[in-house]
Amino acid sequence: MEAFRRNILPKSFRDLEVWNKSIDLTTLVYNFTATFPKQEIYGLSSQMRRAAVSIASNIAEGSARGTRSDFRQFVKQAQGSNAELQTQILIAKRLGYADGRNPDEIETICTQIGGMLAGLSNYLAREVKANRSRPPLNN
Repeated sequence: MEAFRRNILPKSFRDLEVWNKSIDLTTLVYNFTATFPKQEIYGLSSQMRRAAVSIASNIAEGSARGTRSDFRQFVKQAQGSNAELQTQILIAKRLGYADGRNPDEIETICTQIGGMLAGLSNYLAREVKANRSRPPLNN
């Protein structure tokens, strides 16, 4: 269970379950897009990979910022990247790029990450409102 649900943050973003799950998601997306048609190497495949990488990257970068408010802003960006990836998965399915590969696991993890990011964002918003603006994590 996420440490922030207990009103504490771990010492490093590496200890956040949502960050670890987003790293797993990125690996799945890279494997999923590996056999997309060659014409998609700079198109949908690249977009999906960048969106997946962006989720974990924004969590890490936000945690390194000086305040919980800054961290929350980067969590919001990660939420946007997660929604972007979900849209791109749907497009890939409609274009027939799933070709026997099942994107359901990716979609499930995206949904889980979305919930976790919402929880983290809400926690950080409460912390900001309570005027606890000390640095969020010790990376």
